[in-house]
Amino acid sequence: MANYNAYDGPHRDLRELLERAEAADELLRVDGVEWNLEMGTLTELIHHAGPNPPAILFDKVPGYPEGFRVVSGAGNSSKRLALTLGFPVPRTPMDVVRAYRDRMKTHAPISPETVDDGPVLQNVDRDDEVDLLKFPVPFLHERDGGRYIGTDDLVIMHDPEDDWVNVGTYRSMLHDRRTVGLWMSPGKQGRQIREKYFREGKPCPVLISCGHDPLLSLGGGNEVRFGLSEFAWAGGHRGRPVRTIRSERYGLPMPADSEIVLEGAMHPGDTKAEGPFGEFTGYYASEVSDEPVVRVERVYYRNDPILTMASPMRPPSDFSFSKCVMKSGMIWDEIEHAGLNDVQGVWCHEAGAARLFNVVSIRQAYGGHARQAALLAASCQSGSYLGRYVVVVDEDIDPTDLFEVLWAISTRSNPVDDIEILRQTWSGPLDPMLRPGERMNSRAIIDACRPFEWRDEFAPVARASPELRDEVREKYRAVLSRFEA
Repeated sequence: MANYNAYDGPHRDLRELLERAEAADELLRVDGVEWNLEMGTLTELIHHAGPNPPAILFDKVPGYPEGFRVVSGAGNSSKRLALTLGFPVPRTPMDVVRAYRDRMKTHAPISPETVDDGPVLQNVDRDDEVDLLKFPVPFLHERDGGRYIGTDDLVIMHDPEDDWVNVGTYRSMLHDRRTVGLWMSPGKQGRQIREKYFREGKPCPVLISCGHDPLLSLGGGNEVRFGLSEFAWAGGHRGRPVRTIRSERYGLPMPADSEIVLEGAMHPGDTKAEGPFGEFTGYYASEVSDEPVVRVERVYYRNDPILTMASPMRPPSDFSFSKCVMKSGMIWDEIEHAGLNDVQGVWCHEAGAARLFNVVSIRQAYGGHARQAALLAASCQSGSYLGRYVVVVDEDIDPTDLFEVLWAISTRSNPVDDIEILRQTWSGPLDPMLRPGERMNSRAIIDACRPFEWRDEFAPVARASPELRDEVREKYRAVLSRFEA
């Protein structure tokens, strides 16, 4: 893998990353797209048209000042993820997963740096000046309950008991010019923090960053361990601290280079109907519910702000690929830290919405090795929420290739012996298989490895040897060039 040598150090902010993506032919600029359904539908058409879709920058949005823009899928490809994380240029998605796993062997969090000024303070609207409708907030799907200003957002909260800052991605529905509804799935860290304030009868302060560096989204949208700030996680990846500014009202840290940040508080008992919203599983799975309202008291934004957008839909979506890569790397990291050896690869499939169908490849070293791998992958922090299937395969199976995985399941597993069911596992309202009010599901682990006890006697694969394949490939290179990339 070659390095991105054209750039000196990590990108400063979203804007510089988009410049780098455009230089790598990874950005599509589109003018004149309506916020009302067209942004969501065009994003769907582009992401369902074929592999490796670009990031999309919507400019000159009708009805809004020129310069107010929306970007979709900023980190949603192997190359853009490598740019975001500072990895070598990848040939395959698994290259990014391995690069992440290698970095995590030495990754050390770097605490954010508090500064007094930054681009996010170029404009500040206070109290009655607040008007969230000034931004081109998209109405994404025809059945949605409203416009969502926070889809690829960062919800920043301070834990009043454990004294740490959590950054999560939770959907934020625009109610009116000064209020948004914030939906958090049961069990998520942000919801746990909110309940600590509400149990004391206190308002819960919150920042919502609605445009920012995709590196921060990678932390906020995935399961970073409890107690570790996503800012520190991101700082460890960029090799220098994330710059933050204390907000005016509640003193919460906001990224100094964010595009748009909302500040306000949720108050006990102050709720409005939220939803429905087409979600990442590809369904309208959660019912309309009364959810806490954020009363927005400050809006901080850059000149010509860029709103970051994620459009959940029937996969693939404009964030599902990046979710698969990050989730795969995080599961790999966690199961190895739990003591599992000889892991060859991990892949969370887009068809499983990056959570529901996960595959682990191992080189079997002892009896029970495959079952151990499956149980760890199903129950580790990054794999436990909303899971459905975990498949373990031998090292000759590419975990990213669904055809090979299904072949292994079909030929190396005996259902009565090799499928186990785990019950009462952590799920949530976005699971389309749950009835309203249910919060737990079941999941299957499938051992699709050759049986360890007689693996040396297992029927050999009907395939030319690597040496013969290389010999014939070289001899008939001109013929094969028509078929091989």
